[in-house]
Amino acid sequence: MEFLAGSLLELITQTSTNLPPDVRAAMNIAAKEETPGTQSSQAFDIILSNIDMAVDDTGPICQDTGMPTFIVHTPVGVNQIRIKKAILEAVAEATRLGKLRPNSVDSLTGKNSGNNLGEETPVVHFNQWEENDIEVKLILKGGGCENKNIQYSVPCTLDHLGRADRNLEGVRKCILHAVWQAQGQGCAPGALGVCIGSDRAHGYELAKEQLFRTLDDVNANPTLAELESEIMEEANKLGVGAMGFGGKSSLIGCKITAANRLPASFFVSVAYECWAFRRLGVRLDATTGAITQWLYRDPSRPVERMARGSGFALTGREVVLTAPLTEAQVRALKVGDVVLINGEMYTGRDNVHAYLMKNPPPVDLNGSVLYHCGPVMLKQGDQWVVKAAGPTTSIREEPYQADVIKKYGVRAVIGKGGMGAKTLAALKEYGAVYLNGIGGAAQYYARTVEKVLGVELMEFGIPEAMWHLRVKNFAAIVTMDAHGNSLHADIEKTTGDALEALQKV
Repeated sequence: MEFLAGSLLELITQTSTNLPPDVRAAMNIAAKEETPGTQSSQAFDIILSNIDMAVDDTGPICQDTGMPTFIVHTPVGVNQIRIKKAILEAVAEATRLGKLRPNSVDSLTGKNSGNNLGEETPVVHFNQWEENDIEVKLILKGGGCENKNIQYSVPCTLDHLGRADRNLEGVRKCILHAVWQAQGQGCAPGALGVCIGSDRAHGYELAKEQLFRTLDDVNANPTLAELESEIMEEANKLGVGAMGFGGKSSLIGCKITAANRLPASFFVSVAYECWAFRRLGVRLDATTGAITQWLYRDPSRPVERMARGSGFALTGREVVLTAPLTEAQVRALKVGDVVLINGEMYTGRDNVHAYLMKNPPPVDLNGSVLYHCGPVMLKQGDQWVVKAAGPTTSIREEPYQADVIKKYGVRAVIGKGGMGAKTLAALKEYGAVYLNGIGGAAQYYARTVEKVLGVELMEFGIPEAMWHLRVKNFAAIVTMDAHGNSLHADIEKTTGDALEALQKV
């Protein structure tokens, strides 16, 4: 098995940096169908450019490389312990090389292991089969979309849809509700893996396994095939759009399985996957560990370019902002404005926000731009280099954000998916603005960073530290302004109305 470690490292690298052809095809269709000039169309411009950049630089498509989950099939008699050890070694090496972000956090101490290894990390499922080769499939599913997984115990009552019963119509309602509740927080357009039935734990596992099907796959069960098709048609009538900006594409795939259940239980388990749908696999020679076949992709075929033109097209109507910002600059902005940020900004995620509630900031935040981002960073000599740096889901900071704005004079917050009523009120009262970056566009935004100026609170680990960055032409869209307006609240209402219209009499 002399080639095993190298084969697994190549699988991880390609999964993190190169979207499979079926996902590329679905994203191309979604982008072409979107109305030109809209915010969703602008988001697609950045997304498609980012996909190309990731391949060009062999860099992570999205900075959140998730909890690596491996499904391994081995011939009878193959040493699975040896394979597990090689997987751990490959994961640690991929992390050291910046292909994976260190994402393994001790749930008791909060300490990041730094190498993606720890209790039950990564996730590895072994199965035996009567084939001669070893098969290894890998999915990298980030925390933003993982947080939008949802499980329904029917009968239940759903927003805008009413009662969902223990039948296929009730299942349909649950799945459509799952699409609606994700909004931009799940980096739409997304894909769903669904399990009807089973128990709570195994239902989620089977739902996630559905994400290993290709998006163009037709279900062998005609009833489920019809339901998958129906969900795709109806979900794309909701108007969630790319990044939750409103638009024609809310979903690029829906894959459903059914499993027997207990008489007393009826669960509908939904695994939500973002547009950065990173899933690949390999067949390995059981003697040498060498790759004999790639799954989902043909490495002999050139990777198609995705970008439309030069990527994000400037119109001349963009508002150029140079940090630090003034209250007057911020109050002049309105929802829908596209901004280009120059100058300095600071990253801050969950740990930073919790820290700021009890402690003064280690830097001056007055007039600052605070970026909800957990980057992939590598140290080259004495200098840190950004390898991937897209926005994280902002709603997690809702308990803290208003107080941070009030106490420290933050003028702009960048993230994805929007924030709630408490933050919106603080933006209006204190003169600040929320800017929506394009989720998953980690290479696009990494290229806007001219220099890493420093880092604070490194004890929280690389993703959660407070990074001091100097950026140029960092593009984002105003989705919550200092006048009480929120695109996210508007889209939630209009899509809720659309969801209600999909009820069957």
